[in-house]
Amino acid sequence: MPEYQAPRGTQDILPEDQPWWDYVRATAERLCREFRYKAIETPIFEDAALFLRTVGDATDIVSKEMYLFQDRGEQQLALRPEGTAPVCRAYLEHGMSNLPQPVRLWYWMPNFRYDRPQAGRYREHHQFGLEAIGDDDPAIDAEIIEMLLRLYEGLGLTGLTLHLNSIGDPVCRPGYLDALRAYYADKLDRVCNDCKARYEKNPLRLLDCKEERCQPIIAGAPAFAAYLCDACGEHFAQLKACLDSIGIAYHLNPRLVRGLDYYTRTVFEVQPPQEGAQSSIGGGGRYDGLIEQLGGKHTPGIGFGTGIERIVINMKRQEVPLPEVAGLAVYVACAAADARTVSYKLASDLRRAGISAVVGSAERSLKAQLRHADNLLAHYVAIIGERELADGAVTLKDLRDGAQNAIPLSDVASRVAG
Repeated sequence: MPEYQAPRGTQDILPEDQPWWDYVRATAERLCREFRYKAIETPIFEDAALFLRTVGDATDIVSKEMYLFQDRGEQQLALRPEGTAPVCRAYLEHGMSNLPQPVRLWYWMPNFRYDRPQAGRYREHHQFGLEAIGDDDPAIDAEIIEMLLRLYEGLGLTGLTLHLNSIGDPVCRPGYLDALRAYYADKLDRVCNDCKARYEKNPLRLLDCKEERCQPIIAGAPAFAAYLCDACGEHFAQLKACLDSIGIAYHLNPRLVRGLDYYTRTVFEVQPPQEGAQSSIGGGGRYDGLIEQLGGKHTPGIGFGTGIERIVINMKRQEVPLPEVAGLAVYVACAAADARTVSYKLASDLRRAGISAVVGSAERSLKAQLRHADNLLAHYVAIIGERELADGAVTLKDLRDGAQNAIPLSDVASRVAG
């Protein structure tokens, strides 16, 4: 074993995996252009209080998973565990409330959580996310959900299920929490220790527990729908009407709450066919009180995040074909030591003309260089040896049909491009 390895819960994204990641990002960026979302990047680390204040101290992220450290100025910082709170901080800090609302933003970022590593779940994971800040129209909720599903559809994923719920707002949530406490009151001896703490601190988090022993109790918990106020009920009804109008199917999941305290009203997750609720590939919800928690005025918002590692795992599992990537156009084989400079210049000139090119090593035999060209899936090999140097030419060989011809150096680019 090598002396140094990637830290537990992280991974190297090797060259053979990059086409999957490139394809996901290209598809996401195309979707954002269609829906007119603009890119934003936030720092990898933030003031820890940003997450302590918004995510919730009873959540697993804050209580167990955040990477906290103190810098040399003794400021308490945290590696970014999720994307929404930093984007909302940036929205406030840079006066985006003065822009036409909603402000539509997208990001592609690494996040960090000290979680138990498993397939698709890493301590450093990458996320594509959207935020639409400044509008509480249910049609914006539908737009966010449609974009997430369009992303998966564009990537060729099938068999996914959209889970949907509404968890109310500060008007109607207290009544539901009272009912939830009453339901759990005589069951605390059967739940995990974390749930006993959640019962006291934040009972809504009881529904987000992943422990096997707690699942039967969660299944019998009261549904939020019966406790929604008129405004939240109407908002949820309008969202469902928008989704129905464009043929988006959904499963109403009365136990879905998501794992962050800032969510209000709409919450949703997308789950693959092979795995359960612990392995959703994306989800999000509305957070109409988050900007206020950060010191701003009341500003509604909604967003989603989807894990790139999870997406790639599911694409490979479903054997989604990647678009064919263009191979190497020209391999310049240097068949004489004196040809090194001319070979290098030809490769450089080809690249300047927009033609991919690699120059072989004069230290290798021509046979070895031709084998190398095969391994790189080159279309052409431009051979420059002593004879070609004398004639100011190359021997251009088409590796697909074996045909080869001597042509002037100056004609290589036009012959290959044609």
